[in-house]
Amino acid sequence: MKKKLLWTVLPLAGVLSLSCVKQFTTKHEEEPAGYSGWPAYAGSKAGNRYSSNEQINPGNVHQLQVAWRYSAGDKDPKNRSQIQCNPIVVDGVLFGTSPFLKLFALDAATGEQKWLFDPASAGNNQDGNMAWFHQINRGVVYWESAGGAEKRILYSVGPKLFAVNAADGSLVKSFGIGGFIDLSEGLDREGTEDDYIAGTTPGVIYKDLLIMGMRVTEDGDAAPGHIRAFDVRTGERRWIFHTIPHPGEKGYETWEDPDAWKKIGGANSWAGMSLDEERGIVFVPTGTAGPDFYGGVRKGQNLFANSLLALDAATGKYIWHFQVVHHDLWDRDLPANPNLVTISKGGEKIDAVAQITKHGYVFMFDRVTGKPIFPIVEKPVPTDGLPGEKAWPTQPIPTLPEPFARHKFEEEDVSDLTPETHQQMLEKYRKVQHKEVFYPPTKEGSWIFPGYDGGGEWGGAAVDQESGIMYVNSSEMPWILTMMDVPKEAKKDLSLKGIGKTVYNKYCISCHGTEMKGNGTSIPTLVALNTRMNEDQVNHIIESGRNMMPAFRQIPESERVALIAFLLDSDEKEAHAKLELAKEIGGAEADNIAGVKNIMDDIPYVSTGYHRFLDKNGYPGIKPPWGTLNAVDLNSGKLLWKVPLGEYEELKKKGIPPTGTENYGGPLVTKGGLVFIAATKDNMIRAFDKKTGKVLWEAKLPAAGYATPATYSLNGRQYVVIACGGGKIGSPSGDQYVAFALPESYK
Repeated sequence: MKKKLLWTVLPLAGVLSLSCVKQFTTKHEEEPAGYSGWPAYAGSKAGNRYSSNEQINPGNVHQLQVAWRYSAGDKDPKNRSQIQCNPIVVDGVLFGTSPFLKLFALDAATGEQKWLFDPASAGNNQDGNMAWFHQINRGVVYWESAGGAEKRILYSVGPKLFAVNAADGSLVKSFGIGGFIDLSEGLDREGTEDDYIAGTTPGVIYKDLLIMGMRVTEDGDAAPGHIRAFDVRTGERRWIFHTIPHPGEKGYETWEDPDAWKKIGGANSWAGMSLDEERGIVFVPTGTAGPDFYGGVRKGQNLFANSLLALDAATGKYIWHFQVVHHDLWDRDLPANPNLVTISKGGEKIDAVAQITKHGYVFMFDRVTGKPIFPIVEKPVPTDGLPGEKAWPTQPIPTLPEPFARHKFEEEDVSDLTPETHQQMLEKYRKVQHKEVFYPPTKEGSWIFPGYDGGGEWGGAAVDQESGIMYVNSSEMPWILTMMDVPKEAKKDLSLKGIGKTVYNKYCISCHGTEMKGNGTSIPTLVALNTRMNEDQVNHIIESGRNMMPAFRQIPESERVALIAFLLDSDEKEAHAKLELAKEIGGAEADNIAGVKNIMDDIPYVSTGYHRFLDKNGYPGIKPPWGTLNAVDLNSGKLLWKVPLGEYEELKKKGIPPTGTENYGGPLVTKGGLVFIAATKDNMIRAFDKKTGKVLWEAKLPAAGYATPATYSLNGRQYVVIACGGGKIGSPSGDQYVAFALPESYK
């Protein structure tokens, strides 16, 4: 007998609302007449992942076929590389990045390579360290001067921001130091040159300025996440906004420690930003202040962490803000660029900004004043935190729009795919003591649902410019947050490997765990690392990071030697010889083994790691759907429909309806009536009817498309292109971009 699930497509407020909102056409401020490209990350500076192309429509989408494929041929054979790039298309040329962050230009009609820029041979790699080129890049920025004499691509490789000639792929030598600037410099704090800083999501162009955010670590040693604008021609810093305010600046009083600005990091914008070009306002979402999960070293409300900021794009001056999570203890970074939309409410058209969150909400504000479009309530939440913690007593919850992710996770919601797994998962569920949303982290464990990765994630949301309807995908995966005391026992062991274990406990244990086993497919095990890597390889990764692992350049050389000795179980005598060499080279700093005093030494508790709630077969321990695509009417705030996104072939064969899968990457929506999205573990790209949520077309990709697709029209033919990089959550890595189009006869 085939097992039946008790859920299906949810029509919700649905079709009636769709017919009503068609009258609310929005201003196409970001789309000039004849628009046919994809000129910026997320399609436009408004960040809406919308295209007015309509050649491909619900009536013919089933005829899509592969138009071209492209590969730079540099995926990691060990399946650790990814491509998260949303490519741009300008004047018939597609610009994107490869797994090893080579920048390329293609004929957008054929996929034929025009040029390839390799940052590893750009003259900036003096130390020969290739690890930076194994980082993440989600897109590039295009700029051209008045009249078009100069055309540049600006993009990041780790901490380096390059300026490349868009015509031939050569470095623009007049920019920065021979073609690049270092994002770790110019942050108004000493010592950031050794901190982990990387440009992942591209910035936005305003006139001759490139406004940039960056990724930093999420621990107590994080660099400050200040927002900066650079001169597009020279690379010179033109303004800076301190997201951790300095004395005398707005928000400074929200930190109990008057010296927080000197030592607290994070509050960075890693997820991208959006620009109201007509008004000259840039909208910047920020993340958590470091460290995650324990705020006893950063007491206070913590502005401007976890906030949506509106800044003057020309000067960086503050206009308004809204903090979405106060004193964040749950890694609730704002995960994607906001959407700039025009809605109709009470018969009035309002230019609004809509921000999705990891916990499945949409916060909406008037762009100019910051006034909420719908009421936002400060809800009382538990405050029983760890000793030394001072949890914030309330958290803001929007009354509308309706959330696009579930929040209830009780015993009746535990997965029941089989009676055996149901019982096993129930037992695990009952061991987690705290079930309430926003419960402060404890040693007994609490649920994070939606999980650390959302809910909403960096793929962002798409908004139909004609209807004001938002399309957003969501992962519905519970995670478990459990804290523990920072281990101290290794300090009694004065051997080099014993000291290395102390260093491990300070920097590595929160991800790789007390037994160094990692977390399945997301965080690799370090057990028996000496059978897979040598000292040089481990040192390169520690210095420069890999994929989503940040670099730890701030670890002194002597501590690094001790850490590597511990990780590789090195011969003590040989390790000491390397330590003596480090001392000889590094002087007094190298002498101070495991003795550098920073905020990391004051943190008494650390997370036991990032734990998805999975059954023995790797399926989420909650009843489906596990991944969804949602339509939200931003005019009324109503959730119109919710459908599963993705499926497991083996469950399908058992007669189980599509369950959805964990997903990474976002949607795009077209005037032609379609929502395109890949993002799923099943390696598929799909087209949904934007009115009903029905799947109208799907195609298998060479690797999972954990990225956001782009669409454009060229020579009378519309294309949809997606980066197929895989490499996340156990998926094999890929290195192809695949473009789809209708047969030539449709031109």
